[in-house]
Amino acid sequence: MRFNSSLQDGYRIHAVSGVNTISFAIDFRNADTQELLGFAVERDDPQEQERYFMYGFKVFKEVVPNPGEYMLVSTFDNPVQSFVWDDFTAKPDYKYTYFFHPVKGKPRNLTRERPIRITVKTEPLFSRQEHDIFFNRGVASSQAYARRFDNLRPDKLEGERQKEALQWLSRDLDEAILKFIGQAKRGDTLLGCFYEFSYTPVVAAFKQAIDNGVNVKIIIDAKVNEYIDKKGNFHKSFPREENLEAIRVAGIPENNIKKREAKKNDIQHNKFIVYLAGAQKQPEAVWTGSTNISEGGIMGQTNVGHWIRNEDAAAKYVQYWEILSEDPGTKEGDSRADARKKNDEFKRSVMSLQSDIDADGIPDGITTIFSPRKGLTMLNTYAAMVDTAKKSAAITLAFGINKVFKELLKDNTERDRIVFMLLEKKDVPNSRSKDTFIRLGAKNNVYQAYGSYLKDPLYQWTEEVNTRFLKLNFHVSYIHTKLLLMDPLSGDPVVVTGSANFSKSSINDNDENTVIIRKNLRAADIYFTEFNRLFNHYYFRSVLEDLKDRGIQDVDKAVFLKPDASWQDKYRAGTFRDKRMKMFQEMEGIAQ
Repeated sequence: MRFNSSLQDGYRIHAVSGVNTISFAIDFRNADTQELLGFAVERDDPQEQERYFMYGFKVFKEVVPNPGEYMLVSTFDNPVQSFVWDDFTAKPDYKYTYFFHPVKGKPRNLTRERPIRITVKTEPLFSRQEHDIFFNRGVASSQAYARRFDNLRPDKLEGERQKEALQWLSRDLDEAILKFIGQAKRGDTLLGCFYEFSYTPVVAAFKQAIDNGVNVKIIIDAKVNEYIDKKGNFHKSFPREENLEAIRVAGIPENNIKKREAKKNDIQHNKFIVYLAGAQKQPEAVWTGSTNISEGGIMGQTNVGHWIRNEDAAAKYVQYWEILSEDPGTKEGDSRADARKKNDEFKRSVMSLQSDIDADGIPDGITTIFSPRKGLTMLNTYAAMVDTAKKSAAITLAFGINKVFKELLKDNTERDRIVFMLLEKKDVPNSRSKDTFIRLGAKNNVYQAYGSYLKDPLYQWTEEVNTRFLKLNFHVSYIHTKLLLMDPLSGDPVVVTGSANFSKSSINDNDENTVIIRKNLRAADIYFTEFNRLFNHYYFRSVLEDLKDRGIQDVDKAVFLKPDASWQDKYRAGTFRDKRMKMFQEMEGIAQ
């Protein structure tokens, strides 16, 4: 939901709430900020009967020159030096009142002026609305995890502490998947389609559904892709062997499983479930998103699960599932001609469910896009959505920036829409290829953050571990979501989500599903606040890593507060922070 405060002393607060995250911006254009040191942020929580000043990490060096490694500080004495701020500790379906106290004076002699007040309500975790959306924390490389769990990976913790760490990383993602499965009663049907299918609680939940009289059919990736690497090490077929072993251990009968084995050089990358009600098998709901049914998918890399209550969308997923259940595409031993014919027939059947659409022809409501498809029209559509957004666009890219995006964005200037890119790893243009030797940056109004963590202690900022060291993920350690937001704070937002990376293979080769949602502010707000959370987290770390790579070791600028109003220089007209703040100033659809 979207909120504005009243104008007070020249300040106005803007806020966007999701389920667990609230993003704020402070419009200061008409305020006296000459001696402003920041804001002491106070939160009143009437449901918990708590009122206190929020905590932060940064301190005034003049007051605390050597802060402890695990030290948290109150914004009462160590204000937030930003006009854009987020609360990542909100609870679902809560009403909070925030008080932003302008702080002036000197670090050892602060004064707090009359606060600007704003009341905000978060979205419920579970609702009966069309969309419920569930993000895991996906930020193992965080100060919060390091402090809470002594920077130890879950398998080094014991008993309840281990359970607590895994639950903290998952947030409510695992609970939501189990609840989606649990809605099915005797006589209902669940159709599943999974790349990785090895997370014991979910596999066991499907077995329990079978025992309860639910008609369960599950397609799994069972492609044979074993090989011996250059060092002579044997690698068993992934994820085939893990999937089959999990199914065997759970005791799921073979007739409930369909093995996807054709097109062995491509992957069955779906992660969806369709719920059909009663003996009539009426499609009612879909679970989709980026989350593999594995421990790493649920607790490690960033992921999202999306519960859609829409009969038309569910019916489309049933049709797609039925196509996949026949294991279409080329088989071992097919001639080249037969392989081409089978693959073409497969793509035609998939595209018959939904033809390609252009960026300027996205219909209101829900559009389902399935792969594999012929041509790259949909990849061009996604790139055009980023390039033609009126105000802003945001995208996560697990496998780099496709050249289609680079070609469209390379001519953009600082006056074009602002684009946020969240990457698995830093984009390094390849000088040997004309297609990829395009460096997007501030000159194109493109700002990138990438998966990174604090490798060295920085005063009270402790060393962090990442998901690879946590032994939760090995292929993608950080950014596994596949989402695109077009003008998310407008009155006409578009959200793209699902299993498909924005790449050629995800369009032409793999089994994938994508949902495009237009004009649903609830969905847009939840996705925006969670993207904001992740981008802010990694942007800070990316900047530090870039400075270190350039030999700049001035850590004080990153971890200490400014003793004067010079921190505001970063908000001068045309800067990155100024552009971010203007997104909120121009926000539409304010709750009354």
